[in-house]
Amino acid sequence: MRYELYYWPMIQGRGEFIRLALEDAGADYVDVARRPRGMQAMMFQMKRNQVFAPPFLRAGTLVIAQTAMILHYLGPRLGLAPKSVAQRLWLHQQQLTISDWLVEVHDTHHPVGSELYYEDQKPESRRRAADFRSARLPKFLGYFERLERPRRVTYLDLSLFQMVEGLRYAFPRTMARVERKYPKLVANHERMAARPRLAAYLASKRRIPFNQQGIFRHYSALDA
Repeated sequence: MRYELYYWPMIQGRGEFIRLALEDAGADYVDVARRPRGMQAMMFQMKRNQVFAPPFLRAGTLVIAQTAMILHYLGPRLGLAPKSVAQRLWLHQQQLTISDWLVEVHDTHHPVGSELYYEDQKPESRRRAADFRSARLPKFLGYFERLERPRRVTYLDLSLFQMVEGLRYAFPRTMARVERKYPKLVANHERMAARPRLAAYLASKRRIPFNQQGIFRHYSALDA
């Protein structure tokens, strides 16, 4: 099957978690909005299929939205999820926790409102980022460090790779200071980065660089 992924063409964002799974599995897919007239096609499909926001995926006649739900669907089809229903639901649960984590990352630079510029909420951002660095980041990192994951690689391993990548970009000083406390997460990051298909993707132009428009943004004032 050829999958159609619909997501903003200028950022990694939530769509990157799906791209990583598709790329690692060597799946046949097209990143629709990055093609000519792709944004028009995406907006048309959003309206037609009553999708609130990207990312969403077309698989034959199915249209699936929400990052965690898309990965729940793709996981067994790409060989990136366990066979049992119970284990697949457990994996979905962990991916939903990552979705919560992403919201907290985003809110470090947009704590008041998404429609406001970062420059319009700097004091609130500094306060929110300080709480994130001291309390919330260790809580999430510690949880996933202790988590007993399947030996076989799953989409959760790829998502945790992306979290470490993004946090290193957004909070380089903080991550350099705390990473040694989470050796399993660091080892997972290195192991995923070395997987042949993923390594090829990361080195290619298909991998959109981190920037100041996505979820992971670097502002020195927020990385004390």
